[in-house]
Formats: sequence, C-alpha cells, structure tokens
Amino acid sequence: GGCVFVNRKGAVMSVAVNEPAIVSYVMNQLVQVPNRQDVAFQLAKRFGLPGADELFQRQFSHYFASGDYKNAALVAAQCKSGLLRTPQTIQQFKSVQAAPGQSSPILQYFSTLLEYGKLNALESVELTRPVVQQQRRELVEKWLKEDKLECTEELGDIVKQLDTRFALSIYLRANSHQKVITCFVETGQHEQIVAYVKKVGYQADYTSLLQNMLMSNPDGATNFAKSLLQVQPGSPPLIDVNQVVKVFMEQNRLQETTSILLEALKENRPDQAALQTQLLAMNLQQAPKVAEAILQMNLFTHYDKKMIGQLCEKAGLMQWALEHYQDSADLKRVMLHAHSMTPEFLIQYFSRMPPETALECLYDLLRHNRQNMNVAVQVAIKYHEQIGAEKIIAMFESFGSNDGVFYFLGAILSASQDPNVHFKYIQAASRCGNMQEVERVCRESTFYEPAVVKDFLKEAKLPDPRPLIYVCDLHGFVEELTEYLYKNSLMKYVEVYVVKVNPTKCPQVIGTLIDLDCSEDFIKTLLQNVRAACPVEPLVAEVEKRNRLRVLLPWLEARVAEGNQDPYLHNGIAKIYIDTNRDPETFLKSNAFYDSATVGKYCEDRDPHLAYTAYKRAWGSCDKELVDVTNRNGLFRLQARYLVERQNPELWGLVLDPENQYRRNVIDQVVSTALPDAKDADEVSAAVRAFIGADLPNELIELLEKIVLHSSNFSKNRNLQNLLILTAIKADKTRVMDYINRLDCYDGPE
Repeated sequence: GGCVFVNRKGAVMSVAVNEPAIVSYVMNQLVQVPNRQDVAFQLAKRFGLPGADELFQRQFSHYFASGDYKNAALVAAQCKSGLLRTPQTIQQFKSVQAAPGQSSPILQYFSTLLEYGKLNALESVELTRPVVQQQRRELVEKWLKEDKLECTEELGDIVKQLDTRFALSIYLRANSHQKVITCFVETGQHEQIVAYVKKVGYQADYTSLLQNMLMSNPDGATNFAKSLLQVQPGSPPLIDVNQVVKVFMEQNRLQETTSILLEALKENRPDQAALQTQLLAMNLQQAPKVAEAILQMNLFTHYDKKMIGQLCEKAGLMQWALEHYQDSADLKRVMLHAHSMTPEFLIQYFSRMPPETALECLYDLLRHNRQNMNVAVQVAIKYHEQIGAEKIIAMFESFGSNDGVFYFLGAILSASQDPNVHFKYIQAASRCGNMQEVERVCRESTFYEPAVVKDFLKEAKLPDPRPLIYVCDLHGFVEELTEYLYKNSLMKYVEVYVVKVNPTKCPQVIGTLIDLDCSEDFIKTLLQNVRAACPVEPLVAEVEKRNRLRVLLPWLEARVAEGNQDPYLHNGIAKIYIDTNRDPETFLKSNAFYDSATVGKYCEDRDPHLAYTAYKRAWGSCDKELVDVTNRNGLFRLQARYLVERQNPELWGLVLDPENQYRRNVIDQVVSTALPDAKDADEVSAAVRAFIGADLPNELIELLEKIVLHSSNFSKNRNLQNLLILTAIKADKTRVMDYINRLDCYDGPE
C-alpha cells in the first residue's frame, strides 16, 4: 500500500508504509498515545504485520488458560507470522477434552483457521486424518476445491484410503512424482506416465515399477513398457529395451515380451539385429507357432539368418528353415522333409535355386521319399526350361518312375517340338497303361521320330495295336504294320485298319498279306468288307505284280455290278479273263471301260491276237502299238484289214514308210485280201491315195489290177480303171494296151 502525489514543485512522489517496522514503531515510539499497545496489536491483526508476535503469544496464552478456546484459535489464525501455528499448538488443543454438549477444542481450532485462510501442511494432515476415518470425503473435496488444504505427499497418502484418483490430484499438486507415477500405474493411466515424467523432468525407477506391475497387472505392465520405449523426436526412450526384456523374461513372460519387442522393433533398423534375433529365437524355442506368425509378417530383415534357420529346423518349421539357409548342404538336408511343406511353397522356392542345385534337390526328394513324386513333377513342369527336359526325364527314369515321366511330359507336351519329348511321353504312357494317351499322341503329334516310335511300339507288343496302326499309317510303314499284325495273330486289327482307319491303304495291306501267304479266303473277306472304299488302281497293281490277280475277281465283279466304270477296275477284270481264258475276246470287244493301251500291252506276250483286239478297240489312240504287235508277230493280214478300215492317212504313211522293214508284207496283205474284201468305196479310195502318196506306182498297179481286173465290187469303177491305165502309162507302158483291151469303163478321150 501507500500513496502517490505531486508536490508544489511538480515532482511526482510515492509514499509507502514500512510494514516490518510500523508495529514496533507504534509500540515503542508513540509514547504520547496511551493505548499504543492495543493500537499496535490491532494493526498487526488487521493487516497481518510482523512485530507483534509477543503480543499474539500473550493473548493466545491468556485465552487458552482461561478456557476461551475459540478466541485462542482466533488469535492463532490472526497471527500472520505463523508463530502460533505449530505442532505444539495443535497438541495443546488436542490435549483438551471437550465439554459436554460442545465441539472439541481441536475442531474449533481448525474451523477457525479454515475461516481465516489456508491450512499449512501439518494442519492439513491433522484435520484430514479424522475426516477420512469418518469417510467424510465431501469435506475433503470441499476444502481442496476452496484451496484450504496444503497438498503434500503425506496428505495424499491419507486421502488415498478414500480414492486413488483423489489422492492422485493431491500428489500432482504436491509434486510427489513417484507417488503420481504409482497412482497412474494403479489407475491404468499408463500413457499419462510418460507424458508426466517428460513434463516435470523426473527420472523414475522404471525397472522396479515394471517388476511390481508385472506381478499384479501383466497387461498394464506391457502397455507401460511400450509407452516407455516410445521414442520422441530428439530424445531417447525412457528405459533401455534390453532392460525391459530382462524384467519380463525373468518372470517368463514370453507373450508380453514378444508384444513389446514387436512394437519396439517395428522400424526394422540395422542396429536392432540382435534384438530381432532374440525375439525370433525365444519364440522358436518356446512358441514356434508365434515365431512362424512373426516370420510370415516379414517385419525384420537384419537378424542372424543362419541361426534362425537352425532354430526353425529344430522347431520343425522346415519351410522357414529353407527360407533362411543358403548353403546347398543345408538346403538338401531340409528338403528331405518336403512332405511337411506345402507344394506351393516348394514350387516357388525352387525358383531361387541354380538349375544344377535344383536338379540335385529333386534327386534327393525322390531318393528319400517316393511320396514326393507329385511335388517333383510340379517343380519339373514349372522349371523344365531352366533345368532341361532331358535331364528331368533321365532323373525320373533313374528311379523307374514312368508315372513321373508321364505327368511331367504330359504338361509340357503341347508346347514342345522336341522329338524325344514326344517319344518319351508315348513310351511312359504305354508303360503306365494309358492307351488313350498313347493313341492320341501317335495320331495327333507331328514331332516324334516315326521310325523310333514304330520300333518301340512293335517291341512293346501292346494289347491294343491302334497306336502302332496310327504311326504306321501316317508315316508310310503300312507293309511293316501288316506284317506285325499278321505275325502276331491280330487279324481283327488288320480289318479295323483297312475298314475304319484308312481304306486307301488296302492295296498295300493286300499285297503284304499275299507275300505272307495269307489265306485267300481272309483276303477276299477283307476286300468284301472294304467294298468300294479301296482304290482300284493301286490294288490291281499290287496284286498283279504278285501274279495273284484272280484273288480280286469277286471283288472286281462286285464293283462292276455296282456300276463302277473305273478303267483300272475293268483292266483288272480283262487281265483275269485273259489269264483264265474266260472268253476274253468277247470281253475285249464288248467292254467299253477298260484301257486299250494297258490291256493290249498285257496281252502282247500272252496272246497277240487279243492284243490286236484291244488296240483295235481304241480306234486310233493305240495305232502304233497295234502296228508294232502285228509286225512282231507276223499278223500282217490283221494289220492290213485295220489299215483299210481305219482310212487314216497318217497311219498309212507310217506303214508305207520306206524305213518300215515290214512294208512289203503289209502291202501284200492289203493287195491280196484286205482291199479285195472291202465293201466301202472310201476304204479303197483311202488306200489308193496312200499308195499314191507313198510313190508306189508298181504296188499301186498291182493293187488296182486286183480290184479292177478281178471280180470285185469295184471292177466297173470308171475312176479306178482310169487310174490303172494312167499309172501304167507312167510306170509300165507295156501293160497299157492290155488294160485298154480288157477294160471297158474308162474314159477314152481323157
């Protein structure tokens, strides 16, 4: 307090009371004031000024001695120096017994103090203790709310009997850090602990806290540990993680330790390698399933791979052991437990191996347990391009596993053009008894080596030879197929082949059967079953070159009866009729469908007359052949008649050629028989023109004499008589007069 003023000179000045000295000044210096003692005491009481402690003491003693406890308490409350508010004062009031019907002196004392202000620490404790004993919580709350109590750790301890959270508020005001942390722990406010200690800068004994909490509240201790290990930017965690692990594992709290470490190591830093290893190792040794779950989360990458791989192997987690091993010896050892791994994992794992190592592991898999066959096949299918199909086939074959070869090659067959792959598949399928697949591949594949497959199928002697049938049919081994079927008494399949598979190969089959001395009855039956589907030309050719055409007669006649006009069909019948002398000439003259050149050629060595008949039937297309066969066999009369009837200048020119050694023979027959017997003037005319064209005057005279001078159909022909006289004039004048005298129809004036 004080006052501010301005003096006459304009200076601003302030005046204040000297509080420590004013009470003493009034008591000792103002002698002129008779009641200065009372004034000083009132000033001290009213304004709480020092200097009157002795007066307060005397007043308090006076009232207390007189039993006026209320005023004694009032004096103690008004003594601002706190001289009277001591443990001794409290003890004085407590030592006095309350009069009947009145409140106790100590209660009056505390009530008076509360009216005038706030209790000190000791007073707060002394007042609160009996109130707490009476469970009068509302009073304590009221006093705290009005700030009437001084908060201390001791006060908090007393109030804690009522409520921990209530005590926590007192500890917080009293800055009793350890007790605050204890209350946070007890009330489960673990997240508040870290915030609090960081705020006040307190370093607690977290190890002890965790140890105590762990015994009563494991979950709370776990959460507390996690909060302590949380790293804030620029500051380390409040406790070392290794110490936390030690505390929890001393009580064998693996689950809680795992939870804490998963949280603490989530950043996956290189400096956490040892802890990552410890976390995995502990669980692999005590809780393998938990360890497997951790590994599946793929959270850590810095731990000791070899050590964890060994622990995985001991724990029976073979897949994870493989994931951690690098050495081929370790890989092979663990791979022996493939039956305990999923096929999907194994197949994917093989992608990491070099091809040579992968093949070695496949060998080990099959060597150790044949139940690994399915996995080995799937691996082989997926990585055959890297490992090599040939090596994989050799591997399966080394274990005598036809099934392995079959399933492996079956999966890659459609994408492979390797002949050996296709052959090995056929081989494996046949050995596995899968005839449908053998048949399908033999029929559809275009990549296998036909001879190799054919030889294998013949050696295998399959109960169903259809695969062999398809191979031989597609690749031209029909004769070999027929021989195989015949010698193995598989006659039914001979019929199946030529009737259902490929009737066009029937000629080759029939030829081979003939070579094998097969029964004619079977051959005839076979042909009748094939019917018209068998091609005629090659059939006749095959049988003819074996001189067994007669076997075909029923079949050929059946085709003729069906109206078949194939020349080769009729050629065959003609040849059979010729060989069997079944009125061949009539057939050759009446049949309109055989090929004259073919049949004529066939007859030349057998019967030249029949050859002539066949060639003549061609009427022009076989003229040279006719001339040749009649020349060679001295059939000049037949040739002469054909020449006259044919009336063809080119043919006459051929026969009358000076180079023709048989010209004279033909001319003789023309002159002596052919023309004299002619009835058609055109035939005579064509012959005469041919002789003129060939410049044969003497032969012409001879020819004309035969026609004109002898009795014939053309004796009176004027033109022929004129021609005879004119030719004689040119060639032999000695005959002219004889002709003139003997002829009577020529034109004399001409």
